[in-house]
Order: sequence, then C-alpha cells, then structure tokens
Amino acid sequence: MKKDFKHIRNFLAQQQQRYLYRSPRLNHSPQQPDMVIDGEKILTFCSNDYLGLANHPELIQAFQQAAANYGVGSGAAHLINGHNIEHQRLEEALAAFTGRERALLFSTGYMANLGAIGALTSKGESLYQDRLNHASLMDAGRLSDAKMWRYQHSDMNNLQQRIARSTDTASMIVTDGVFSMDGDCANLKELANIATEHQSWLMVDDAHGFGVLGETGAGLVEQEGLSSDDVPVLIATLGKGAGTAGAFIAGDHDLIEFLIQSARTYIFTTAMPPAIAAAGCKSLELMQKETWRRNHLQQLITQFKQGADQLGLPMMPSDTAIQPILVGGSDKALCYSQQLLSQGILVTAIRPPTVPAGEARLRITLSAAHTTQHVEQLLSALGKLNFSTEK
Repeated sequence: MKKDFKHIRNFLAQQQQRYLYRSPRLNHSPQQPDMVIDGEKILTFCSNDYLGLANHPELIQAFQQAAANYGVGSGAAHLINGHNIEHQRLEEALAAFTGRERALLFSTGYMANLGAIGALTSKGESLYQDRLNHASLMDAGRLSDAKMWRYQHSDMNNLQQRIARSTDTASMIVTDGVFSMDGDCANLKELANIATEHQSWLMVDDAHGFGVLGETGAGLVEQEGLSSDDVPVLIATLGKGAGTAGAFIAGDHDLIEFLIQSARTYIFTTAMPPAIAAAGCKSLELMQKETWRRNHLQQLITQFKQGADQLGLPMMPSDTAIQPILVGGSDKALCYSQQLLSQGILVTAIRPPTVPAGEARLRITLSAAHTTQHVEQLLSALGKLNFSTEK
C-alpha cells in the first residue's frame, strides 16, 4: 500500500496560510554585515556572530593549518580514537577561560543540552525550566526521565511555588543566560540563591552571553560574579560569539568525568573536526586580546537603543546585542521584514513556534563587525515603517 502524504501536504498548506512557512536563504558570502544573499547585496542584522570573528583571518589560518596537519574529519567518537590534540587544547583553554576545572566539547549546543540533562536527571526527580528557554533545553527535558515543570519567564516567585509543591527528592533548575528571542538576561543571582536553598543543581546555557558579557567575555556568569559552586553546570556554544562551531560543558572534574561516562550525545557521535577546535582556540585568544570588539559592540547597542527610542519603536526590554521589535501578528512581522529587505536590509521575522502566538517580532542582532554608519542606515530604514502591534 502506497504511503499517503496528504497530511504532510495539508500541514505545508496551513503553514503558508498562517504566515508560518519558512525557507532558507542562499548565502554566497562569509558571515559579515555586507553579504550577498539570494543573489542580492544586503546589509544584514540577523547573525549571531556577535564579535565579528567568524571571518577573522587568524581563525581561517588556524583552521587551514590544522586541516593540513590532521585532515578534515575526526573519523571517530572521542572515546574511540577521534579525540585529537586540538580537542584537548580547546577543552583546557575553555576550562581556564571560564574558571573551571574541566570542560567537555560537544558537536552542537543542542547536543550539549540533551547530553547534560539526560545524564544529570533521573526518574523521581524534578526539572524546572524557564518558559522561554531554548527549544533544545525543552526537548532535553521532555526526553529525560525527570518530571519537567515550566515556570513563568524570570518569575522567581512562581519558581519558588513550584519547587515548594514538589515531593521529589532531587531537582535541577535550568535557564538560558541570555534569552535568545527576547535579549533579556536571567536573574542568575536569585536563581543561585533558590538552588542553594533547595539543594538543587543550577544549569545555565549561556549560548548568547559567552564571548560578549563579563569583564573578559566569559559570559553572564562572570558578569554576575558567580562561581562554579553557584552554577555547577555551565554550557555555551562556540558558533555565536566565538565565531566557530560546537559547544562545551564546563564544571568540576567529577562532573566532566560523569558526563564522559553518561552523556549519550558525547559518547555516540563523531567528534567535531580538529580544525574547528583549532579555530576555537584561536578565537579564545582573540576574545582576550581584541577587547575593543566587546566595547565597540556595547557602543553600537547604546546607539541603536537611543535611536529606536527616538523613533518610538515598540522595542522589547534588552541591553544585549539581541534587540527585538515586537509587532504581534506573523503577517505583520513578514511584511515589515520584506519592507526592510526592499531597502537593502535583512532583519528576519521571528514567528511561532519560535515565539508565542501573537508575539511575532523582528529580531535585530548587532555585531562588532557593524559600524556606526550601519546602525544609522538601519535606524533610517526602520523610521520609514509604520509599526503596529495589533495581532
């Protein structure tokens, strides 16, 4: 009997009718502000390359040299014979950079989150997640044996109430550091206090803070002055602020050894290419050497926020490089995005299920590779739009 794909066709049609259909754009350029996308020269404000390192010549050189030395693929999982000296160097550098005993590499942030939560939670335990956590954290919670509870976004009272109602013997609190679609930061100090009070683990996914926040760029945990005792499980990606690819979990020696033995997304997959790890090491060097990148990015954020305020744009509260404009309906978000594109600027429309229904937005992201003139051009284009937040 032939498989009927009618339900698939119906779903695709419904996605189009609801203004939720997505298609990848074809990129012909390195990651940088001025790009060629779908054959058109475009000024982009949608990349997570916050420090502008993705196309840095020293990263390219480090990658090329490592590829010449070790080839392209790692060939095997870390626990077989795929753990290259470049992986080891990067893990040691990440541990030192974040002030922790050990670090463990994963191929993606998604895999790091699935691996950590799957290994560190068990049946009969509770997992508490902020409602706006990244999809990978939510998926990890659903796939785990723990009972998952979602508390209202950054609502510490709601979290306390949920923990108080639980009869489970052990628990873990999980949060994004910087929330990827809103740009606001978790209240890590209060979360650390609650975790200590209830003898819970606190796990922070600092994908959008790593490299950008903190005195040295080590992230939100550093910015808030918290230690590994406060945040035992720190996760971050290397494909955003670091400009490369992959992710890591950092913590004490026993935690990392436990994950090596237990995290399925570490054990049962091929290690990242050694050349990516070599580029990651060079990225950490540049983060600490080229501090002007974080300073310049902060200046651009201030410039944009002041300009957006003068224009009366419906901005969401954020002090990070993620600056969302709340517009409401998905059709409106697409319309505004298209109007910007007609002016030569790419800002993507973020729609459900990435964000809640009725909260579609334009997600503007700034990079140290942008100039003040780029931001002025963006503000000028936004000033020509007639924003409405009706759903």
